[in-house]
Amino acid sequence: MWSFFRPALSVMVLSTLVLGIAYPLGITALTAVVLPGPAGGNLIVVDGQVVGARDVGQSFVGDAWLHGRPSATPDKPYNAAASSGSNYGPAHPALRERVAAAVAQQRASSTEAVPVDLVTASGSGLDPHISPAAARFQAARIAAARGMSVLEVQAAIDDATDGRFLGILGEPRVRVLTVNLALHRRGST
Repeated sequence: MWSFFRPALSVMVLSTLVLGIAYPLGITALTAVVLPGPAGGNLIVVDGQVVGARDVGQSFVGDAWLHGRPSATPDKPYNAAASSGSNYGPAHPALRERVAAAVAQQRASSTEAVPVDLVTASGSGLDPHISPAAARFQAARIAAARGMSVLEVQAAIDDATDGRFLGILGEPRVRVLTVNLALHRRGST
């Protein structure tokens, strides 16, 4: 009977060692060498202190800051451990109520049409980018709160705007944390 189990047990042990230990460790080491930024979480460090991550949004509160998309994480905003979408369809009452409340809040500072990405969460609930239209929508509010001109705020937004990948794929997007770091360097409010 042992002669039947020994080959199966040997394959299981070998597979576990190779696929469960050696391969993951090898890929992790290779990634750390070839792509150290993404492998390390694309952390943004200012003055020796981690202030955020390039690929995970953060919550910014107050009129002096550029606000990102709403977070879909349930317990606290932008909790990467709880990343998920709401899974509400467009006709779901809870989604309609949440979007209506967000639109009303955004309209308190402007009478312009509210860009959709300021009132809806991304699929992961952690998106660190917004559209250039959503950033421009907030420029007057930020300028008034900081005592800056709208053109100065717009310049910070333009500097943090990434174009289409390879010039044709995707949409332009603004890195919210990068804009807020530039605003912070200009002086806290």
